[in-house]
Amino acid sequence: MSKTAFVGLGVMGFPMAGHLQAAGHPTCVYNRTGAKAEAWTTEHGGSNAATPAAAASGAELVMLCVGNDNDVRQVALGDEGALAGMAEGSILVDHTTTSATLARELDQACRERGVGFLDAPVSGGQAGAENGVLTIMVGGDPGVFNRAEPVLDVYSKRVRLMGPAGAGQLTKMVNQICLAGLIQGLSEGLSFAMNAGLDARSVVDVISQGAAQSWQMDHRHETMIDDFYDHGFAVDWMRKDLGIALEEAQRNGSKLDVAALVDSFYAEIQAMGGNRWDTSSLMRRLPH
Repeated sequence: MSKTAFVGLGVMGFPMAGHLQAAGHPTCVYNRTGAKAEAWTTEHGGSNAATPAAAASGAELVMLCVGNDNDVRQVALGDEGALAGMAEGSILVDHTTTSATLARELDQACRERGVGFLDAPVSGGQAGAENGVLTIMVGGDPGVFNRAEPVLDVYSKRVRLMGPAGAGQLTKMVNQICLAGLIQGLSEGLSFAMNAGLDARSVVDVISQGAAQSWQMDHRHETMIDDFYDHGFAVDWMRKDLGIALEEAQRNGSKLDVAALVDSFYAEIQAMGGNRWDTSSLMRRLPH
């Protein structure tokens, strides 16, 4: 069993760290709100620390799952950041969705200290984290990946090395680009069905057996039809992710017409007060 540390106990990190502890990996956690770390140790055991560096001290693997690039820099590279407490030969795994530029920056900082690094954003949402069935797309050195993979398997159904540092984040950008268009298409389809006088649930029951089927259709059509969005992956986070993808597209020459349009639709949802609504709330913009 590997001694691990987990920094960031949000809706994803809290259960992910719990899976590590339950699988027999002694885990020390850190969260900016200390009460959340206390709640985690009460529920799962393990231990908590006052700083990321203290949590990382003695750990073979240190996982991060925080908000954005600046949050990662703070908890990883600050004076009391995780890297300051990590020993040579240990591994830093960043599960945060960030820019590929930051992933390469962290990789270089870790190399200078003799620490391995993997950028490892996840897909599967809160339910995937709670059930331990996330998909993890990874960038980094193959040797480092092979050492970390058995631990990452604890809360995932699929872990794949996609290339060097940054490749995991680039793969997550592809995921979000595809997702944006898919959710908008499903929203428009359901709106059309309801405006045409069809039973939208019956429509989904039929078309979900064919080429239109998707995870979003299977798991979100009911709440979309019921106009309920107080759950799932928040609009604010989706806009953050799409912003990263659109910025990267400017660098690599990609043309993301649909992603840019859907990002503007999410801005409308935010203006409605839907910052924390599920991404399927794109339906709220449409007449139905």
